[in-house]
Amino acid sequence: MVTSAPPMEGLTVRAVEAGARLELDNRTGRTLEVLGYDGEPYLEVRPDGVYENTRSPATYLNETLAGDAEPPPTADPTQPPEWRRASDEPVARWHDHRTHWMSAEPPPAVRADPRQEQRVRDWVVPLRDGVSTMEVRGTLDWVPPPSPGVWWAFVIIVGAAVAALGLWSRALPVLAGLAVALGPLAIGYAVAREVDAGTTGVGRVLVGLLVGQVWPVATALAVIAAGVYAFRRRPAADFALAMAGTCVAVFAGAANAAVFARGVVPVPWSPGLARLVILAVIAVGGGMAVAAALRMREAARAAAPEPEQEEPATS
Repeated sequence: MVTSAPPMEGLTVRAVEAGARLELDNRTGRTLEVLGYDGEPYLEVRPDGVYENTRSPATYLNETLAGDAEPPPTADPTQPPEWRRASDEPVARWHDHRTHWMSAEPPPAVRADPRQEQRVRDWVVPLRDGVSTMEVRGTLDWVPPPSPGVWWAFVIIVGAAVAALGLWSRALPVLAGLAVALGPLAIGYAVAREVDAGTTGVGRVLVGLLVGQVWPVATALAVIAAGVYAFRRRPAADFALAMAGTCVAVFAGAANAAVFARGVVPVPWSPGLARLVILAVIAVGGGMAVAAALRMREAARAAAPEPEQEEPATS
């Protein structure tokens, strides 16, 4: 979490992607440098875009969250910088390994008391404006993860309750209403992920959804369409609900089920609300699919002709 940044009009620094990256938005009209791990120029955020120094080891180490990329022999922080353009916008986003825990083992204090929320350390990322050095400061905190078993238990309970609607002959309007309500929840979660990743503006969020969240959004739209279709009591309404419910539960729900086991989630909401949304998407989508399948099975039984009884032979 960023706690302080240089007080410059037009400069915004924040943590995005649940703290995995830092974002520096430079609308000051000036060129600001982000310094690397050896104090060398790493990034220049200019009014016309972002430039990275190919001589800085941070350029390669920051490509991944784990920092496991091997810098080439030409990456020498003591040499004059060589700049290459990385973006046309004055917004930089990067994995800064000063801001998160790099070891596979938790910190000693966390190992001693993993259920207690606690401060791990304070961190500093240096910036430079001309010859003036500035600092972005923040904290690295341990947030205990929830018990995933509890959340999955609620998924099963809610899913079973929705599935039981398939035993009720008049459940089609209820299932249709659940489908129409479920779609916006799934789309809202996908939008929240894009916003947390630092995407701003309606146009850019839409592009982000089409590029990075296409399956969650597509299945959410499909479940809304299936609900509308079912409201009109079309012949294949149950089949549409079963297919759409399965897809949205898998692609928009189960694909994000990691929130049940993480203390920090990649959305700008409270973690509890994010988990409730994913619980609803998985449980209602899956339960709807089972309920629709039960209704199709019952309809098939009702439509099947009764076997003819043979008359006893007479001599």
